[in-house]
Amino acid sequence: MNYCKVILKPKKEESILRFHPWVFSGAIQSIKGKPEEGDVVEVYDCNQHFLAVGHYQIGSITVRILSFEQIEINNSFWKKRISSAYMLRKSLGLAGTEINDTYRLIHGEGDLLPGLIIDMYARTAVMQAHSVGMHYSRCEITEAIKQVLGDSVDNIYYKSETTLPYKANLDNEDGYLYGVQSNEIAIENRLRFFVDWHKGQKTGFFVDQRDNRSLLEHYAKERSVLNMFCYTGGFSFYAMRGGAKLVHSVDSSSKAIYLTKKNVDLNFPDDPRHEAFVEDAFKYLEKMGDRYDLVILDPPAFAKHKNVLRNALQGYRKLNAIAFEKIRSGGILFTFSCSQVVTKENFRIAVFSAAAQSGRNVRILHQLTQPADHPVNIYHPEGEYLKGLVLYVE
Repeated sequence: MNYCKVILKPKKEESILRFHPWVFSGAIQSIKGKPEEGDVVEVYDCNQHFLAVGHYQIGSITVRILSFEQIEINNSFWKKRISSAYMLRKSLGLAGTEINDTYRLIHGEGDLLPGLIIDMYARTAVMQAHSVGMHYSRCEITEAIKQVLGDSVDNIYYKSETTLPYKANLDNEDGYLYGVQSNEIAIENRLRFFVDWHKGQKTGFFVDQRDNRSLLEHYAKERSVLNMFCYTGGFSFYAMRGGAKLVHSVDSSSKAIYLTKKNVDLNFPDDPRHEAFVEDAFKYLEKMGDRYDLVILDPPAFAKHKNVLRNALQGYRKLNAIAFEKIRSGGILFTFSCSQVVTKENFRIAVFSAAAQSGRNVRILHQLTQPADHPVNIYHPEGEYLKGLVLYVE
């Protein structure tokens, strides 16, 4: 074990001593050796005391910490981390049950593996790297997944073309690291759906809305439902199982609408309650009238960087203001933000401003977040990215 050393400036070790998993470039005093992007490095304070070991990367986050112990990052390390994450999912009743075979196995910093996402869809693991270090470690991670999950995994698909730093020039291609092409149907709370991990967004499905979809099911009975930004229709088929009178799914992507129709037909074939529309969200909301009394607003991230935060908050205000204006009296609004740079308080203020603008009486029924298989490292509050409100509108 002969790693390059990153030396911090005086007093810059304080966040590391509080177990925060990132080292920022401004905290670095010097680097001993010449690490390449993606290499494993050790982090020391200015007095040469060991602090952590992690992946080196060019950019504002220079080191993503893998361990606060002076250990070698090898097969034993990967196997231990993945095993710990898998045992948590099993204890939650998410892994390998007849009711549910869809869950997040690894959630970056929340599972002490910053830069790595792994979602399970039936017997296929979809791996996504958000750092060069995780990209270089993909084969070792694949072996560790096979060792931990054993016969319960048939395929491991690597999907990182859109998530790796573009300046790294890695010439990466998505593809199978283990197994062969599979078109399995996955199960979530006994509902079935197709997953397009080859060309779909994220890893192919938004696993993080599982609990919120279940909650919506309980509010759907005899309601007219609008699922805006529907993607593959998750909220739509939960609403149908909940007894909705009608469900309309809207997305600007024709591919998303195609998958939504497939998923609805898989669960509710030839059900006349469902219709799907390819249309811009704001245009649809403006002309929709007052036909809906349950509306879901689950837009893609309006802000991925702090420099566009103000515009993002204006977008959330505008979107929710139209919904408040149009929804029927006694209606329920499920509204979300998945932007990590938008704090819970930012989002609440944007939605509250929209409510005040509408002049309607609005009450909070639920405050929502991501599910337990998307854990938040208590030392890394930035990991709480999904925010949601369920609102009753008079």
